[in-house]
Amino acid sequence: MTLTPIRKRARSAAAEAASAQLPATVPPAPQAVSKQGEEHHHAALDRSAMASLARFTGGLSPHAMIDAWTDWAMHLGRAPGRQLELLERVRCNVMKLSQYSVAQMVGAAPEKPFQPGPYDTRWSHEGWDKAPFSLWQQGFLSTQDWWHAATSDLRGLRKQNAERVGFFMRQLLDTVSPSNFPALNPEIIEKTRITAGRNLIEGAAQYIDDARHILAQEHRPVPEQFALGKVLACTPGKVVWRNELMELIQYSPTTDTVQAEPVLIVPAWIMKYYILDLSPGNSYIRWLVGQGYTVFCISWINPGAEHAELSLEDYRKQGIMQALDVINEIVPGQKVHANGYCLGGTLLGIAAAAMARDGDDRLTSVTLMAAQLDFAEAGELLLFLDESQVAFLEDLMWSQGYLDRPQMSGAFAAIRAEDLIWSRAVRRYFLGEPDLPTDITVWVNDTTRMPARMHSEYLRGIFLENRITAGRFAVEDQVIALKDISVPIFVIGTETDHIAPWRSVYKTALFTDCDMHFLLTKGGHNSGILSEPGHKGRHYRAGHRPAGALYRDPDTWLAAHEPVQGSWWPEWGRWLARHSSGEVPARAPGGHPDYPVLGNAPGTYIHQT
Repeated sequence: MTLTPIRKRARSAAAEAASAQLPATVPPAPQAVSKQGEEHHHAALDRSAMASLARFTGGLSPHAMIDAWTDWAMHLGRAPGRQLELLERVRCNVMKLSQYSVAQMVGAAPEKPFQPGPYDTRWSHEGWDKAPFSLWQQGFLSTQDWWHAATSDLRGLRKQNAERVGFFMRQLLDTVSPSNFPALNPEIIEKTRITAGRNLIEGAAQYIDDARHILAQEHRPVPEQFALGKVLACTPGKVVWRNELMELIQYSPTTDTVQAEPVLIVPAWIMKYYILDLSPGNSYIRWLVGQGYTVFCISWINPGAEHAELSLEDYRKQGIMQALDVINEIVPGQKVHANGYCLGGTLLGIAAAAMARDGDDRLTSVTLMAAQLDFAEAGELLLFLDESQVAFLEDLMWSQGYLDRPQMSGAFAAIRAEDLIWSRAVRRYFLGEPDLPTDITVWVNDTTRMPARMHSEYLRGIFLENRITAGRFAVEDQVIALKDISVPIFVIGTETDHIAPWRSVYKTALFTDCDMHFLLTKGGHNSGILSEPGHKGRHYRAGHRPAGALYRDPDTWLAAHEPVQGSWWPEWGRWLARHSSGEVPARAPGGHPDYPVLGNAPGTYIHQT
């Protein structure tokens, strides 16, 4: 089964879009154009104009920015109490800076009055503790502190607008940070003295190389020392199914016996699946195979303009449901442990609810890793989403058929710009230090595109309008309900996740009634999931909610569960084993006559750029 009808729809949509463009010359009989056709042409002109502007702004809507600044300025302008409070804060900050400066001048070593944020690594060099560099640093941090107070909640001001103004000001202040200027940064001065300026020459060469790749929109290839299929994504396996949306990989067993129930892994399509199969030492998939499971994993296509009309429903049907059909043929008579990561977990939750509604009992358990089903508290990504922003991105995707890599990665990097943008720029362009690739940075840079229709449905229906938990998300014209899911669920959140905040992930407990385990692990969205046994400094908390039990809010849950040292993988593995029925002889891929081996893992879609 393939997506040929979908491809035909995409071509048909492209033809319609082409026919909707304004003609190159004025038609001889304008009265022959219908009013509906005129409206269509006018709408196409509007969308083309917005798409052109979106390319210039990197996909960020200027209308949303102006709205936020206007809302903030008007509310602050009619709040004399807040104005007096901010004036008082100026006085206090100036006094703190003055006292610190005097102490520095007389040779004392006072405690700094202003401290950088937890992810701000720009000030780690010891030179920032000495005058005059310490004074420049403290002056910058005091300004940052004042703006944080100025953009905090204000009665009547929309919370999102306050956060947006604060975010924009952080971005603006970061551009003028003293750490960005060679004459003001002690680390750059020291490195320039030691190398006689060679660091600046090497940094300039790296800047020119980066600029060339950005202007040419070139995708950097995976470094040879991290070759896919050899170093990364190298767990042995075979591709046993392929359609135009995904490849299904079945991994080769490493034990004589396996649990009867196979495992299906559903990764996010926003990045490539091998975050779960990085180096052999931290490969989640390799570890799971070694625990005695028959493991299948979806590898999504990297879509292009020809896939513009792929929808969320296509991803559900031709992805998860098609994979289940294939697995049921290869492993007949067995239910499936389904495991979804990030957006893959969101889609798996939708699929599981639809299956429960329709009486489809092929799942024996569901695991959701750093995956949200409710998006009311979706964290800092909400800064980038409102009606204006979504419409802006929709026009951009309408013109090119997809959301491109830089337009997505830029938003994630901007959330932690002080570390992911500015610290990297200083190291690379002024210190002359090349980026030393690691398995996870190679994966981060190996980004994908998003089909226009699917991403629009996700942004608008799931993220902006939060339809899944609002009871307004329909599958095959019928609304789904998460409370219909009756199989056991294991939900994993990560403590410092800024993409899927753990309290938002935890809200799965609010909308389900089934037996549920919730586990909170140390780390971020990716690093928390990659927590192989033996990883130093790891801990987790785990709790169980029986089916039908009363809801506990996340803070109450947190206070009731003490951290356990070590990796969370074995904890989940024990849970998975408890919900399996026993061992059977190991199954090698390619044993079913209807599903011959189509190639070795990691397949072909992983190499698409």
